Amino acid sequence: MKQTINEYEFVKAFDDYNRSDNFSVAGRNALYRYLCDLEEDCGIAIELDVIALCCEYCEYDSFDELQEGHDVDDMDDLRDNTTVIDVDGGGVIIQCY
Repeated sequence: MKQTINEYEFVKAFDDYNRSDNFSVAGRNALYRYLCDLEEDCGIAIELDVIALCCEYCEYDSFDELQEGHDVDDMDDLRDNTTVIDVDGGGVIIQCY
């Protein structure tokens, strides 16, 4: 049995699992919208697994911060290698690779 959740419930789920530090609220909102779009594009319901999302995606406050831990020259290079989700306020979430 699957349950449909809204954006508020998605954001709150990270708090409920003590994973608030993994993503900013803006990051969780962006991740929710991305996952909803992915569900729609694929036609498959995605099960909310907060721990798995925290392992699969990482948020960075800026591209400069991201470059400190990854060997990428620019955003195009990054987008060629992984999923990139833009976060309101200039941050970015990437699928870990």
